[in-house]
Amino acid sequence: MNDLLQIIDSPADLRKLDRHQLHTVAQQLRAYVLDSVSKTGGHLSSNLGTVELTIALHYVFDTPSDRIVWDVGHQTYPHKILTGRRDRMHTLRQKDGISGFPKRDESEYDTFGTAHSSTSISAALGMATAAKLKGQKHRKSIAVIGDGAMSAGMAYEALNNAGVMPDTDLLVILNDNDMSISPPVGALNKYLARLMSGKFYATAKNVGRQVLGVAPPLFELAKKFEEHAKGMVVPATMFEEFGFNYIGPIDGHDLESLIPTLQNLKELGGPQFLHVVTRKGQGYKMAEADPVAYHGPSKFDPAVGLVPPTAPSKKSYTQTFGTWLCDMAAADHRLVGITPAMREGSGMVEFERRFPARYFDVGIAEQHAVTFAAGLATEGMKPVVAIYSTFLQRGYDQLIHDVALQNLDVTFALDRAGLVGADGATHAGNYDLAFLRCIPNMVVMAASDEAECRAMLTTGFLYDGPASIRYPRGAAAASHAASGSTATLLPLTIGKGVVLREASSRAANAGPRVAILAFGSMVPMALAAGETLDATVANMRFVKPIDAALITELAQHHDLLVTVEEGAIMGGAGSACAEALTLTALVRPFLHLGLPDLFIDHGDPVQLLAQCGLDGQGIVASIRNRLMQFTNRRDSNNLGELREPRLVVNNG
Repeated sequence: MNDLLQIIDSPADLRKLDRHQLHTVAQQLRAYVLDSVSKTGGHLSSNLGTVELTIALHYVFDTPSDRIVWDVGHQTYPHKILTGRRDRMHTLRQKDGISGFPKRDESEYDTFGTAHSSTSISAALGMATAAKLKGQKHRKSIAVIGDGAMSAGMAYEALNNAGVMPDTDLLVILNDNDMSISPPVGALNKYLARLMSGKFYATAKNVGRQVLGVAPPLFELAKKFEEHAKGMVVPATMFEEFGFNYIGPIDGHDLESLIPTLQNLKELGGPQFLHVVTRKGQGYKMAEADPVAYHGPSKFDPAVGLVPPTAPSKKSYTQTFGTWLCDMAAADHRLVGITPAMREGSGMVEFERRFPARYFDVGIAEQHAVTFAAGLATEGMKPVVAIYSTFLQRGYDQLIHDVALQNLDVTFALDRAGLVGADGATHAGNYDLAFLRCIPNMVVMAASDEAECRAMLTTGFLYDGPASIRYPRGAAAASHAASGSTATLLPLTIGKGVVLREASSRAANAGPRVAILAFGSMVPMALAAGETLDATVANMRFVKPIDAALITELAQHHDLLVTVEEGAIMGGAGSACAEALTLTALVRPFLHLGLPDLFIDHGDPVQLLAQCGLDGQGIVASIRNRLMQFTNRRDSNNLGELREPRLVVNNG
């Protein structure tokens, strides 16, 4: 078998092949995806399921002139391989390597950056409208959206808008990978799809509309007959009610069905909707049997498959949350658990098993999740919304308008706070501290270890109002003495931090005294830096309400206050400390350490933290550099003691 894949460096090369060669390309492309992901880790099931669809799209349409927007984007590895990145797949999701999602600055074929769901139809509609306004009549815009992403309201907002723009050329492809087609229905649907996407059907439909339009009763009768006939063999005509011409469903793994249908659709104008059915993990039996397990595997041997993981030496924060949720649900029947399609990722599998009546997966609908929780809270229930930090951004108005403004009792468990590694900037939870602390009525906490995470979840749950608890991805840090128990349901005192390390007493001329005010995941690094520098270290615990009394006390006995957080510096926890001190008569210099004002790409989290100066060595280096500046300034001005009336910010 010739290695056709090796001669395809762009879709133009793909389009030079005969159609009968595409089956070989599909086999080789699927094998290449499997081999690549097994060596780097990444998304597998979804990518194996879109091989034929990707080939058909690039074969029929003139990409990149024609625009393809891939929703979510975790199914675009075949697309990356066919668009010039085949030989870089070994760098997938690694530092300085290619992204696991479409990225505009990575390739001209990545027409729109996607990683959060349900944005494709809106973006493609914008592109189609721009083509019309610029007179580019032959340029096509295609949105490829998965069935899961159709659970988000934004997709329907876009469909609703597109339906009233009949002269805009937009093709929406629904990649339905949660069902299968039986052979008889599949064969009939293949025939009907080709028929309904052809010019004859479209012309006949338009002529019938014109002729019968003068007699409304006859037109309505004909329309109902058409809908009834199609309804016998295809899903409901909802999409046609939006103003789309609906075609399908067709087999998304059958190139002999996909290519003619797409060729027909290419010649049609106006909003078109193609429903294709694919299978997650297609072509790799182990992924077909368990597509969830193979959704985002780490490195593995394809011949062996995934090896059951050994029990981790440390409990993850996600597991800590899952255990706490079950314990608190057993203690309080009012607890309700809510997730926007993140049951496994948020650690709610056991909760669903034990408390099915109080478990709600609302789909990829973060806005609805927040307001649904608000409605529950108005009736005396105590909802806990388990959500990634990056996805809470999508429900921000609901958080303000529907929860905080009414001071409703909703607890937000924010997983994946801070840098998340291989998923990169689109999934990093860098902003929750900044965007939550400005909202009235909110209590905002950052956990530093397993026991403290559990105590904070209890604190937020018992607090009669909105509260958030953030914790990072991965293993929980070892509990320090001030954290409390990992087994109880005892709360913390709201708004109170704790000093974990006191600097040793020094002579007056021994140099500036340093206090490190650490938040959440940065506490272990701050303690390491404190040992090296003999600095005082405080675990602040609460970003809101901030412990102003502790900040004042530390300012009275130290010359430099250093704040450390795994979040955006601008408007974050360090800013809260500085704001608190401005309300006193004390003036002290600050050094704010955190994530810089830029989007941080994918890579190993440990490397990324070091790159941002947020490992122990980086914190020490930043503090020593600032102290050297102070010493030089003091010597040049013959000052005996450091008292500098301004803020100093390190942006990484």
